[in-house]
Amino acid sequence: MSLNRVHASTGQSADCLVESSDTVPTNTGHEASRTQEVTVSKSGYCPCLPRALRLSFAPESLEQLYQAYFHRQRQETLLVLVIFAVLFNTYIIVMCAVMYSKDRLDMVVVAAVGLVADISLYALSRLRKFPATPVWSGGVPYVLWLMIAIHVLCYMSLNFRGFPDESDSVGWQTFFSFSCFLTLPLNLKPLILLTAICCGVHTLVLGLTIAQRQQDNLLVPILVRQLIANVVLYLCAVTVGVVSYYMADRKYRTAFQEARQSLEVKLTLEDQSTQQEELLLSILPKHIADEMLQGMKKKANQNEVQQQQFNTMYMYRHENVSILFADIVGFTQLSSACSAQELVKLLNELFARFDKLAADHFQLRIKILGDCYYCICGLPDYREDHAVCSIMMGLAMVEAISYVREKTKTEVDMRVGVHTGTVLGGVLGQKRWQFDVWSTDVTVANKMESGGIPGRVHISQSTKECLHGEFELEPGNGGERCEYLLEKGIDTYLVLVPKDAKQVPEMPGTLSNRNSKQLINTTTCNDSASSVQAKQPEFEQESGSPQSNRMANGGGDGRESMQEINRQLHLELLERETDDIMKVHRTNMATLRFMDGELEECYSSEKERQSGVAFCCCCLVLFFTALMEILIDPLLTVNYVTLAIGEVLLLLLTVCSLAAVYPRRFSERLVSFSIWIDRTRWARNLWAMAAIFVLTMAEIADMLSCVELPFLLLNGSAVLTLESLGQDSCAQNPRHFSLIAILLLIATTMLVQVSHLVKLGLMALVVVATGAVNIYSWRNIYDLYDAIRFSSLRTSMVPSKYLMTVMIITMMISFYYFARHVEWQSRKMFLWKMEVHNQKDRVFEMRRWNEALVINMLPEHVAKHFLGTKKRDEELYSQSYDEIGVMFASIPNFSDFYTEEGINNGGIECLRILNEIISDFDSLLDREAFRFITKIKTIGSTYMAASGVTPESNTNGYSNRKPEDQSSIERWQHLADLADFALSMKVTLANLNNQSFNNFMLRIGLNKGSVLAGVIGARKPHYDIWGNTVNVASRMESTGVMGNIQVVEDCYNILKEYGFRFIRRGPIFVKGKGELLTFFMKGKDKPSSKVTTTVTLPHQLVEIT
Repeated sequence: MSLNRVHASTGQSADCLVESSDTVPTNTGHEASRTQEVTVSKSGYCPCLPRALRLSFAPESLEQLYQAYFHRQRQETLLVLVIFAVLFNTYIIVMCAVMYSKDRLDMVVVAAVGLVADISLYALSRLRKFPATPVWSGGVPYVLWLMIAIHVLCYMSLNFRGFPDESDSVGWQTFFSFSCFLTLPLNLKPLILLTAICCGVHTLVLGLTIAQRQQDNLLVPILVRQLIANVVLYLCAVTVGVVSYYMADRKYRTAFQEARQSLEVKLTLEDQSTQQEELLLSILPKHIADEMLQGMKKKANQNEVQQQQFNTMYMYRHENVSILFADIVGFTQLSSACSAQELVKLLNELFARFDKLAADHFQLRIKILGDCYYCICGLPDYREDHAVCSIMMGLAMVEAISYVREKTKTEVDMRVGVHTGTVLGGVLGQKRWQFDVWSTDVTVANKMESGGIPGRVHISQSTKECLHGEFELEPGNGGERCEYLLEKGIDTYLVLVPKDAKQVPEMPGTLSNRNSKQLINTTTCNDSASSVQAKQPEFEQESGSPQSNRMANGGGDGRESMQEINRQLHLELLERETDDIMKVHRTNMATLRFMDGELEECYSSEKERQSGVAFCCCCLVLFFTALMEILIDPLLTVNYVTLAIGEVLLLLLTVCSLAAVYPRRFSERLVSFSIWIDRTRWARNLWAMAAIFVLTMAEIADMLSCVELPFLLLNGSAVLTLESLGQDSCAQNPRHFSLIAILLLIATTMLVQVSHLVKLGLMALVVVATGAVNIYSWRNIYDLYDAIRFSSLRTSMVPSKYLMTVMIITMMISFYYFARHVEWQSRKMFLWKMEVHNQKDRVFEMRRWNEALVINMLPEHVAKHFLGTKKRDEELYSQSYDEIGVMFASIPNFSDFYTEEGINNGGIECLRILNEIISDFDSLLDREAFRFITKIKTIGSTYMAASGVTPESNTNGYSNRKPEDQSSIERWQHLADLADFALSMKVTLANLNNQSFNNFMLRIGLNKGSVLAGVIGARKPHYDIWGNTVNVASRMESTGVMGNIQVVEDCYNILKEYGFRFIRRGPIFVKGKGELLTFFMKGKDKPSSKVTTTVTLPHQLVEIT
């Protein structure tokens, strides 16, 4: 069986409303595996129907879930049918009581018993007293149908006993035939079967009763024609009922899809929240991340950005923590033994292992600086054993590096320093957020590492004081290797081994597992796209959240994933049904309008794609009424005229309504007019009024054209017979013409996107018009009809003109109750739909924040690689560049400015000034002139940036042109921009000095060449660049002079072509490189098109001639 898969779009027809693949746009791989395509098969569960009306979801499990949902929703409308039955029995009792006689006792008793049964069924259903089993929920609709069928047959048999007629209880049979399609929670096939059985039995019993009663003067052709007229009424009710069932099914399928979409949105929202939190907490402590996220949202929600004296700074003081610095000794030798990509891969493996060790030992990793790794214990949550944990971390790192030493056959080792004290932890700047710590104690910890011994853990006196004999120590003599430690008089110690392993807290990944599995499990990988797979830490396996478990299982079996989605969808639908959303949004109980005017306006402008179907039903009703009238009185000429004129008018209304649904098949002007009707409430109401008015006027015109015959004898004797009325006169059975009003009420009920009050007004028009004709215009016809039929019981029967009118009024009340119920449900579904849209908005908003946070931590082109994907630690991102500019800019005299005295709030106020400086530097990057420049990181008061790493730089393979086809000026434009950026930084700092009365100066180093950029660790992503170019740029800064920009000869040769002015400094010694010829950049002679002001350098050296 082939499935027709049609993807929905804006201009699609109503037929395609639920035939779309239901997905939530997402970039995540695990979400893609979760999202399943939902299709609709047009070869559904009732083969007897036209193909367009046969719908079912694929796969079958989803269709079964929908059918359960559909039946639960129809359980509410089942009570509406019970109300219809109550009104029917009440009508019988009232009509019998008005003209009561003893022969009506049986009918009253049966109606009373039926009324009690209906009320009991309603109460039990409303109070949910029936067992919640499939047998009961599936059996109640059949019981109610059987009760109604028996009621109608009893009414026909008992109320008109002794004088049967071809129209007896036909109106009620027509009414309930249509009502079953509106309300019963059954599939379409059994509904059609039950209705056919009921109508067939009713017609058969009525025909046999009349034939038996009128054996002597039976006119078979007339009887057959009138019974066929009854069948036409039933056929009209069933046809429109099937269409109503189809419309309800479409509506509920749409709601079901929206519920499913809502669930996927909810799951996506949870995944996005989890992803965002994991990403944030991998880089920032939770208290910092929460405050920064709230600050971003608060700033975005402000209509007007308030000018603040200072940029927002997220900084906190943490006392009594242990700081660990670890550096790879022999890294230069290791760099020489490996290629750049192999080196980054090795660092990725090693630092990923360090991150796992940090988690095992309760450390917070702060930063990775090249080959240096430092972390803190006791932050943000205080631990009494912070010193012990840090020392154990250091010992584990020393052991971890031993594998690298064996693998690479190089003399690499770890030099670890630990110091205990106070730190200021937080984030500085507005871009590339990275958590960092500042304080004098951080400097001491750094010096403890540089003054340490390879393969040993070097601790300070303050760290020793926090121990309680857990480790064996020996004098470290750090002052002999580090002048700073000597100046400060800091006593140091070297850790030997734990005295007693039992006294040391047992931690996974420490020295105790020396003989366990290898620390880093390396595998062969292709290029630099992936790396080794380290062992998953136990704490991550045990503490996974449901969301992470769901994402981890996203790539599992598709069938199991679909079953899980269906299970959650089932629970979501049940929760939605129990949650009365209408209580949240107040409505006027009389009009059902939302009290919120904006919400009501949104509801009223909601486009209804099935309005054209409702107008098609009006055309069907007019056709069936005309056909019935032809069977009753084929010589009634007005009937043919009203049929032609009415169908033309109704078709015009239908076409105007369908134009918005099928825009490609109609003219643009007609489509615009149709859309305007759909979105304008009064126009929709006017269109509905016009349709019902046409139907009503057609009926009234036909009825008024039927006149009584002049030779009727109203005051004669019992010799008045049926033959005297003629065989083809509409006066022969006026009830059939009154029954047309039922079809008009049905047509009114079918109208969509029309208020229940408007429907009430239209139904009242039908009832008043029909009642006026029955009681006044046709009073003689009905009196004659009653005189002939009830000659022996005339005084004990309610006149037919009143009986028919009251019946139509009762049906109008029933249909109005149903219209009110439908509008209540429509408004509820509208609110659910709005909730789905709101959840979508929240998802997109979450994605926006997620993207903003990631881009604020990683360069945008790198963030796209990580955003929305679940990367593992071993998945390495790296990119080689041949022509990159690198800049280091430090503020050497900031260390003199920084003090931790009380007047500076323990150093926080000093860092606030540094935050302003870095934030102003970050703001420069927002300029169009510096779009090729990427901030890498800040290291204390040092600012690091690079140019040419972004795709916009039009170099390093990003350009469509080959490098040899590009001129040097084009290829190195980004380096010139970096030089302009360095000059602008000097101007910015000078302006800040003037405002804050400080005298900070920059020391800047520039270099160009090839680098390797990459991200180490996907769980704790750290973007950095490596290579000889970076090392030389750093040396240009550290060997430079405050207030100057130092470059090597290669940069000088390139930048002078862009109008930059230089002075020759001469050869200087650079560690690891020997002597290098360097130059100081003075400024720019030619104003750049991107920097409009000429930058002058403070503290400029005199040019050497």
